[in-house]
Amino acid sequence: MSCQRQPPARNSVTPGCRWRRRATGRRDDCGAFTLFVAILFPALLAFAGLVVDAGTKLDNYENAATYAQEAARAGAGQVNQSEAYSSSTFVVDQAEAITAANAYLSALPAGVTGVATAVGSNAIQVTVTVTSPTKILSIIGIDTVTAHATAIASLLSGVTGPGT
Repeated sequence: MSCQRQPPARNSVTPGCRWRRRATGRRDDCGAFTLFVAILFPALLAFAGLVVDAGTKLDNYENAATYAQEAARAGAGQVNQSEAYSSSTFVVDQAEAITAANAYLSALPAGVTGVATAVGSNAIQVTVTVTSPTKILSIIGIDTVTAHATAIASLLSGVTGPGT
């Protein structure tokens, strides 16, 4: 016994598609939702990627600023002791300051790089770059987000102001 598929009766509903026929005999709306999703899904995915990975970039910037400030403070606290004892003035020991800042930077997690430089005789500048992988935008070829921050810390000592 052979089974033959019979065409659906006029105005009947089949799974996944409504068969409505016009007076011309053509079907309406069949696959319209699929087309809508096929067009809209990539746009929604890109928007979700921007939201999620832009949040990652903001987080990276906050971390970069924090790391730069902490490394600069670690360096600026290195006092040139021989000058402090001989002249009672406090200045940053440039070599020790850069060493201390670089030691702090080397202990940071993977994806964080930085460089410390001396600024004048009492300050140190640290620039930090934080790079992390994207979560969604990697689908379209954007694999990482990067943020940079710079901080300067100065050595201050004593109380200054009127009457001192």
